[in-house]
Formats: sequence, structure tokens, C-alpha cells
Amino acid sequence: MVQANPTNNSPATPIAPPTGHPAAGSIPPCAWSRPIGLGWERPYTVRYASNLDDGPWHGAPLGGFGAGSLGRSPRGEFNFWHMDGGEHVFANLPGCQFAVFEQAEGDLPRTYALSSEPPADGSLGDWAWYPASTAERTTGTYSALYPRSWFTYENVLQTHLTCEQFSPILAGNYQETSYPVAVFEWTAHNPTDRPITVSILLSWENTVGWFTNALKNPEITVRDDGSPEYEYQPRWGESEGNFNRWIEDFSRVGCTLLNLEGLIDPGDRPLAEGMGQWALMTVQNPAVEVFHHTRWNPAGDGSDLWRDFSRSGDLSDESDDRPAKAGERIGAAIAVRFTLRPGKTRKIPFILAWDFPTTEFKAGVTYYRRYTDFFGRNGQGAWSIARTALKHYDAWREGIIAWQKPVLDRPDWPDWFKMGLLNELYDLTAGATVWSAADERDPKGQFAVAECLDYRWYESLDVRLYGSFGLLLLWPELEKAVMRAFARAIPAADATPRIIGYNRAAAVRKIADATPHDLGAPNEHPWEATNYTSYQDCNLWKDLPCDFVLQVYRDYQLTGASDRQFLVDCWDSVERSLAYLKTFDQDGDGIPENSGAPDQTFDDWRLVGVSAYCGGLWIAALEAAIAIGQVLLEADLDDLTYESDRARAALDRPSLAATLATYQDWLTQARSVYHLALWNGQSYRLDTGSGSDVVMADQLCGQFYARLLGLPDVVDSAAARRTIKTVYDSCFVKFNAFCRSDRARELGWNIPHDLPNLGVANGVLPDGSPENPKATHPLEVWTGINFGLAAFWLQMGYQQEAMEVAAAVVNQIYSGGLQFRTPEAITAQNTFRASTYLRPMAIWAMYGILTEFAPLTAR
Repeated sequence: MVQANPTNNSPATPIAPPTGHPAAGSIPPCAWSRPIGLGWERPYTVRYASNLDDGPWHGAPLGGFGAGSLGRSPRGEFNFWHMDGGEHVFANLPGCQFAVFEQAEGDLPRTYALSSEPPADGSLGDWAWYPASTAERTTGTYSALYPRSWFTYENVLQTHLTCEQFSPILAGNYQETSYPVAVFEWTAHNPTDRPITVSILLSWENTVGWFTNALKNPEITVRDDGSPEYEYQPRWGESEGNFNRWIEDFSRVGCTLLNLEGLIDPGDRPLAEGMGQWALMTVQNPAVEVFHHTRWNPAGDGSDLWRDFSRSGDLSDESDDRPAKAGERIGAAIAVRFTLRPGKTRKIPFILAWDFPTTEFKAGVTYYRRYTDFFGRNGQGAWSIARTALKHYDAWREGIIAWQKPVLDRPDWPDWFKMGLLNELYDLTAGATVWSAADERDPKGQFAVAECLDYRWYESLDVRLYGSFGLLLLWPELEKAVMRAFARAIPAADATPRIIGYNRAAAVRKIADATPHDLGAPNEHPWEATNYTSYQDCNLWKDLPCDFVLQVYRDYQLTGASDRQFLVDCWDSVERSLAYLKTFDQDGDGIPENSGAPDQTFDDWRLVGVSAYCGGLWIAALEAAIAIGQVLLEADLDDLTYESDRARAALDRPSLAATLATYQDWLTQARSVYHLALWNGQSYRLDTGSGSDVVMADQLCGQFYARLLGLPDVVDSAAARRTIKTVYDSCFVKFNAFCRSDRARELGWNIPHDLPNLGVANGVLPDGSPENPKATHPLEVWTGINFGLAAFWLQMGYQQEAMEVAAAVVNQIYSGGLQFRTPEAITAQNTFRASTYLRPMAIWAMYGILTEFAPLTAR
């Protein structure tokens, strides 16, 4: 069984803070941990050269949902920048840094910038960088349990030093969870018998104006894998007009980082994207000294800060607010110095806040971010946000502890499961997330997370069928906002012609009443221009309408079965989507056929005729639609609102009853066909037309959803149980054995014999071998599908098998350098595809089954 804290590429015993360290009791033992700066022996690498591979140095992200986010890696550097809504920058910015000065009585001082990764460009050459851990000696530990993470420093300094960092991500909360702020609370303890003087410095480069695309209407091109992409050129390093100010606000002190343009009143126009403020804040009191420097050169040798700080732990207290000239870069810094008597401990807070109120998608399409509902929209609120954080961060932390407590207190759950469950929520911050300001139509705003950073379009419906359980259980109003956006999009049409990536065929972008694959991309107009992906013609997909109907009923059922307005908002599109999908029932047997194109979520895998996967989803979706209709038929709907006259007419009782009768006819036909056409005695065949003998791992997704929602089974229990045993045996046990075999090596699968289990392959022959060794999706292990299968198996009583599979996948993610960028797929060649993927939040479906879907809410 995998441990919670792998250190290399195999399970390892958990790493704990050193005994007596002030943070030892505050870091949950299930947190993922890694020695500071210790590299990976065999990290996963990307499968396709065109896909994104930032390397393994990722930590838990900081920042509220849709507010812009950043990340600090287990080496200590800030390297992950999602400050522009929907866009990704991964780069070490060395001027954004913590540093520490320490001098024990009678000793020479020691000073380190607290990153083990010196700048690659040779800048800041005067700085001393914290030593990285080695296999023989640790210099500290990075730990993470999203949204909290910790750095614990040891064996270098005499002081026991810890930094806890977090943002106010609070379950059931739709205000603070949006805030653009990060809290860093430092704890310093003197374990010696001599006084120690300590100074902690936070420096920050002024990047106002950097995070916007210099290409306002970038050309859409097609990548070598057939997916659409566009170029993003941030204005990296363009700091002209930036300046910094020192602020004293009673006991609160710090710096704001601004740009001249941001001070100009834009009138009725939104502030330009990328314009706004940063704020650095701490507290002064009689026990500490606070120093500052408002204009230093982060592109130079760093001596303008390091000269004073390394000698005595102070700064020059320069207050220089001259704007940067063209080609010049500037930073600000604050430092807090204090002396610890023997045995004493002191806590020092630092707040990092930002206020970049607008997100521009395509040129001229601008949205305000959700947090602006609480802090205004002029881009001058960073100090106010920081001040709010300083006042409330203790309560925020207690709120995080409270909503996570039901997970952490479960003695029957292994640490790896608790860790994976909470850490996989990182994607709600880091997944190119956007969250708009509220309006009358959307009182909590509109929300969206990208499918991944390679396929950067929003809320792919087939993927979120699995990956939306975390959002549903923790922020259900955001979940419903996403589904309402799909309901609005289904009736729309977009006749824009385009070429389909996988076969170069011509197609229109969106047919009226076809269920869109996604809610658009950040270079166009999310929520309005849908069906962005063009690798396949999503108008032909056979799972999307079913996915929509099932998620609508799921979101109603699992949030109290009382929100009839939500069902009313979606019903017209439920009708439209199912009627459209029925047109693909070419032989009139009640089940739409797959066309021989990759027309479902496994979009590089061709299914022909009636398929187990899509056919099962169709039966479950008809049952869900009938259940929705019965609720509406029996409800008083007079006080509810309607999107259109057609939506109101669809709920006329005679019309509604006739629709339900039609669905029942389709369902009766489909049920008479499905089992007889597909059952082979051990599992359900892939389809009726391809002649394939492959065992498809996720063939009974429809059965999982039917049971989840209290609907009649798609197949009888005996067949479902036999199928689970077959899938476990072929796609997990025998597949993993094949991966270690001589035959696998003959195929070029150069896999060590001691390779830990990968997980469940999507589709292999009954003996675990590949039908086609060159196939893509069948031979991949999809992390989210594995968690979805584990949830289904738990639902059916196969707990040991479910946890074994989930443990294998968690181990691969968190020991293979994939943490906080979980991919869609891993392979037996130690490669991955599609990082920062939405589907792995399906681990929350496991939580739901284990708790009978008891929601976690803010306390």
C-alpha cells in the first residue's frame, strides 16, 4: 500500500517535522511531504513533445478561485503564475523571494535566500542560496495539504524555522474563497541556550502590467495531436511606469507595487487587463523591527538588498517611488528583525495580496473577477485586501481545519487517500480558473475550470462527468452555475466552418440542440462561444447529451433534492439534447449508435454500433430525465422563472407527460437491446460493430450513475459484479503483469521489473495484453477514470479492489513528480499526457460513496 509521503519513485515512510520543532504538531501527518530541493530519480516526462512539461517542481497553489494564482515549489522558488485569467506561465522569478538572516550571540551571521534554485540567468549573484537536501542529508521539508502548505527548515540554521502558507479556500463559502491573497505565517523557535537574532525578508518584483497577452487576437493553429492552440505572449519584464510605495497604516506596514497607468481613472471602461497592484504587508510592534526598500534591481546582482541584509538583517529604509524607465525592472522588500531568548518562540505574519480586477478574453471581451464584488473594481484595493487578510487569517485557518476535519478524523481511511482527496482540489485554483463577478442572472457569478493546460477550454462536459464531484460537494452553487451555462448553450447554433483535427473533415462549430463539449476558451468568449475543441466533431458525440442530463439530475439530487428552479432552468435543454441524440438511432432499436469515429470521451478510440459505454449512459440518462420530469410534473412551478417562452411551454403538464411517455418508450426499447447485444458472459463487449475483444474498463459508467442517483439499474447486479471482476483481473492485475513481461520489452516498453502498479488501463485483451500495441487511449491509465472506477467498485462492495487501484494511481502521481499538475494519462513508458487535468477530482466521487454523499460545508 502506498504511503502518504513518497520521497523518490517508490512508496516511502512519511516524513515528519523534526521532534520539538514548533510546526510538528500543526502539520497533519497525512500531508504530502518532500525534502526541500531533493530531485526525482525518475520523474514522469511528457508523452508528446508538443504537450506541456514544466518538470516536477510544483507545490500547492496560492490564491482564491479565479483571482489569479501563483505557486511556490518544494525548492522554495515562486515559479507558477496564473495571474492572467486562463493563461499559464511557469518561470522562476528570483526577485520574488523569502530570505532569512540568523546570528546567535557570539557567532558570525548566516544569511540565505530560501530557495535551493539559484537563478539560471546569473542574476542576484551576491545572494547565498539555501542548500538543497540530498539523499544523505535533509535541509528541511516541504509539506502540502491543499490549501495549506509548510516549509520546515532544519540542519542548516540553529533556529527552528517554519513557514505556513495558505489562502482562504473555505468549503461552502462564495466570498473569501475568491480573494486574491496568500498568507505566510513564520514561526521561529530558539532551541539553544544563547539569544539568536533572526530577520525574515520578503522581496517582490513589481510585475504590474506583465500578465496580459501582447497578441490581442492570436491566430488559432492546430497542434501535432490535432488540438487547437494559440500563442500566449505575456509582457514579461515590461516594467516601464511601475513604481513602489512604503505605507504605514497604524501597526500595519508594507509596500504597494503599482503602475502609473493604473492611477488614471478609466471612466466607464474596465481597467486594462494586467493593471492593478501588489501589496506586501506585515505588523510592527515593540518586539520587532521592520525595515524596507522600495526600489531595488531584481535583474542585477542583488547587492542593493543583500549588502545590508546579510550583514545585520536590516534594509536601508529607502522610500523611492520613482517609476521604472523602459528596460528597467524594480522590486520592493520588507524585513522583520527580532531577537529570541533561549527557549522562546515568535510568529511573524507576511501577507501578499494582489488586485488585478479584470480578465480580458478575446480583444474587447472583459469580465470583472468575483472578488471585485467585495473590494471594488478600480484596481487599487490590494492594501485593503491585505489588511482584511491580516485581520482574519487566523479565523480562515481555523475554517480550513474545520471543513477538512471530517476527512482527517476518519481512522478507517489511509493517509494516502486523505492526502490525495484534499490535494487534488488544487485544480480549482490552478486549473486556469475563471470566476466572474455576480449579476442578476448569476448571483454567484459564472465559474469555469479548464480541461487542462494543454487542452485549455473550459468545463469539458465529458471530463466533468467524473471530475466535478469536488465542486459539487464543496461549492454546489458554483457547480450549478456551470450546468446552467451548458443549459443556455445547448439551443444555440454556430455555423462557423472548421477542419476537424483527427481526420481533416469539414464541420460546423455548433449545431442547434447539440450538447456542446465545452464552454469555450480564454482566447475567445467563454460561456458564450462554446465547442472550442476541434480535434473531433463534438456535434457527433454520443455521450455528451447523456452527461448533461445525468449531471443535472445529480446536482439536484445530491444537494437536497429541493432546488426545483435549477431543474426548470435546465429542462428545456434536457429535452433538446435527448431529442438530438435520438436522431443517431439509425436502426430504431432505441439506442443511438456510435459511428466508427472517436465520438465519446475516449476520443482517439473508435466505437461502432451500440457500445457498452455510450449505451449504458443513454439508459441511465433516460431514467434521469424521467425522474426530473416526475419532479416537475408533481411540483407547483407558478412562482419560478423561465429562460424563454419555449421553456415555459415545455413544462405545460400535458406536454411534459407526453415527453415522459416518449422517454419511457425509448427506454423500454433500449433495455431490451443492451444486455442481449453486448453481454459475453464475463463482461460487456466494447460494441456491436468493431469485432473487438477488448475489455473496456469503464464500460459500466452508466450503471454507476444510475445507482448513484437511486435510479433503476442499467444491468442486473450479477452482471455488474462479474464485469467488475473481469475488469479488475484483465485491466489491472494482468495488464500490470504484462507491463513487466519479456513480451512488453519486445514491444519497446522498457519497464523495470520492480515498477509499482500503474493503475487500470482503459482497454486491453482479457489476458492483459494490448490489442494494438500502438494504440493510444486504450493503453493509457487515466487517473480520473481510475478514481471513477474505484468509486463504482466501492458502490458495489469491492472496497479492497477499489482502494488498491486508487492507491496505485495516487502513488504514481505523488512519487513521480506529478503532484499539483496531475495529468489525464500515464503510461507504462513512464510518460504522461495532459497535465493539470480536471478529471482526477473524481477521487471525490470515492469520498461521496464512502460517506453516502455527506457534503463538507464551512463551519
